[in-house]
Amino acid sequence: MSRFPRRFAGLAAVTALALVPLAGQTATAKTGPAQQRTPAPATSSATAATAAVAQTNGMDVSSHQGNVDWASWWGQGMKFAYVKATEGTTYKNPYFAQQYNGSYNVGMIRGAYHFGLPASSTGTAQADWFVNNGGGWSRDGRTLPGVLDIEYNPYGATCYGLTQAGMRSWISAFTTRYKARTGRDAVIYTTTDWWSQCTGNTSSFSQTNPLWIARYSTSAGTLPAGWGYSTFWQYTDSPLDKNVFNGDLTRLKALALG
Repeated sequence: MSRFPRRFAGLAAVTALALVPLAGQTATAKTGPAQQRTPAPATSSATAATAAVAQTNGMDVSSHQGNVDWASWWGQGMKFAYVKATEGTTYKNPYFAQQYNGSYNVGMIRGAYHFGLPASSTGTAQADWFVNNGGGWSRDGRTLPGVLDIEYNPYGATCYGLTQAGMRSWISAFTTRYKARTGRDAVIYTTTDWWSQCTGNTSSFSQTNPLWIARYSTSAGTLPAGWGYSTFWQYTDSPLDKNVFNGDLTRLKALALG
């Protein structure tokens, strides 16, 4: 899920199961530049090394990647993949079938994500659009819970014109509806800076929704309030978005099973 242009290429033309934090993580959020468009760089405030845990490598893709050579990535050790399914209530990834089914067929544990656009429609409507267009879940042991990708607005105001209270309500509407439709709590993908600025650094979702933090650095860094660790960490976008799951493959399978 690179910020620009990969995430938006198509539009313009568990509860967390890991048991301990990744090295370098703390649970106190920090504030960053208001218009920052990429995950925050490393800072000296993100220290506090902790015991290392087993990690599982994975990736995420959108329409920018087109048809993906899944066998090649499997051979490079990728064990899971998240695939962009939808955005707002009108966009569907035209490569979704090849990416979602292809990752599954090669052996990966796969899941889908939705890029939220709070300025355009309600959280409830967007959760329905997501579930109806690839974002559902099944207890097959190979399908991860869906993701709400909520971050910097590529089309206008950083916080989509919502107040912090309004953003919290929008996210709540999405996650509530997603759980009602699928039985699973959605994973929340975000950055600490955006979350602090646009939600007031709420901890309201930390007890229910697994965190997927984006930070291109040597550690996941300081996390949004309430989350003691991230379930997923996106650490680079070169040559595409790469991630680690905060646990071994057995825990990833457990997350898939719910």
